[in-house]
Amino acid sequence: MDGFEVTQARFKSFVLPNAPLETLAEGFRWCEGPVWFADRDELLFSDLPNDRVMRWSEGGGLSVYRAHVGFENGHARDRQGRLLSCSHRLRRISRTELDGSVTVLVDSYEGKRLNSPNDIVCKSDGTIWFSDPPYGIQTDYEGGKQESELPANLYRFDPRDGSLTVAAGDFEGPNGLCFSPDERRLYVAETGLQFAENPTRYIRVFDVGDDGRLSNPRIFHTVAPGMADGFRCDEEGNVWSSAGDGVHVIDPGGDLIGKIRTPATVSNLCFGGRYRSRLFLCVSHSLMAIYVNRRGAALV
Repeated sequence: MDGFEVTQARFKSFVLPNAPLETLAEGFRWCEGPVWFADRDELLFSDLPNDRVMRWSEGGGLSVYRAHVGFENGHARDRQGRLLSCSHRLRRISRTELDGSVTVLVDSYEGKRLNSPNDIVCKSDGTIWFSDPPYGIQTDYEGGKQESELPANLYRFDPRDGSLTVAAGDFEGPNGLCFSPDERRLYVAETGLQFAENPTRYIRVFDVGDDGRLSNPRIFHTVAPGMADGFRCDEEGNVWSSAGDGVHVIDPGGDLIGKIRTPATVSNLCFGGRYRSRLFLCVSHSLMAIYVNRRGAALV
């Protein structure tokens, strides 16, 4: 199967031999944070070092959604369909209202500024979960050098009462995250210290209680080559993860099933399209996509 690496025979049913990897747009500095808007049939994603959020659709092609936004990285939608965004430079989580106005949801914890929120998901109860490593304030390339005031935490924000709690605080560099389809598990990438010679890098998984508390942290899978940055689950609970050589598909038990090979590092991805069976990939300086034979877990 050209373009695929089959680790387990069952992976052959996950991909389509006549569905090629397509390049949708090129010329970005570093793509990140893809999020699909099914009601508008369009994708939004960040061109992070260029400090702009891009819009792509099959009929409309590529355009700038907004620019000079504080180096936004990860995006998600809340349960009302509003855009949630992580800003490196402004060190905050914001929400774009349906009328286009922007509301700052959170920018500090216990009186100290957040680091540089990186990736974000919204649970079915409306709570917003995000990672806050210092990556975006360690260089001028993705936000601008600033002093870190807090540890690299994973947070849970409840917009109903405005409460912000540390969901897990024993990370060196929390990064991408996603819930399993039944929300009984939370997967979080640990990408370590940015300038460490041998950074700690793997995907962790937590059990999620009925009260939203995390327990039983453990290593789920170590991606190689490269690292797991952003990832999503399909309807069956398999994890489709970014990696240095493409997309790695990992079953709920933590075993690698197979790979979709790409010409450069994948930073993040999301499912979209009419049936949530088109996988959109942020591949270094390009936006790419491929149709697969699995559907992404329903989010909004």
